[in-house]
Amino acid sequence: MTAEPLTPAEIARRLEALPGWSLEGDRLTRTFRLPSHFAAAALTMHIEGIQEELNHHSDLALGYNTVALSVHTHDAGGAVTEKDITLATRVASAAPSHGAE
Repeated sequence: MTAEPLTPAEIARRLEALPGWSLEGDRLTRTFRLPSHFAAAALTMHIEGIQEELNHHSDLALGYNTVALSVHTHDAGGAVTEKDITLATRVASAAPSHGAE
């Protein structure tokens, strides 16, 4: 079953509940700063677990003390869908436990 794209208005409304996340082109994005490389790596692995559980994966980049995500739904033609909002919400909930800002 193909996920339905969200409207621009719906995306904007949903992003209000996701501080730090933004729409860049056709993707939801967020960069987290962490206290150390170890903390950033731990958050990356936590995000990987969430993605496996949801069967929905982002472009994920690990920096020295940063983790950057970029996500959209391929089977919806690269649009933002509820799958992306769910992933962003789960990551936003997990990130503080790793010291992410």
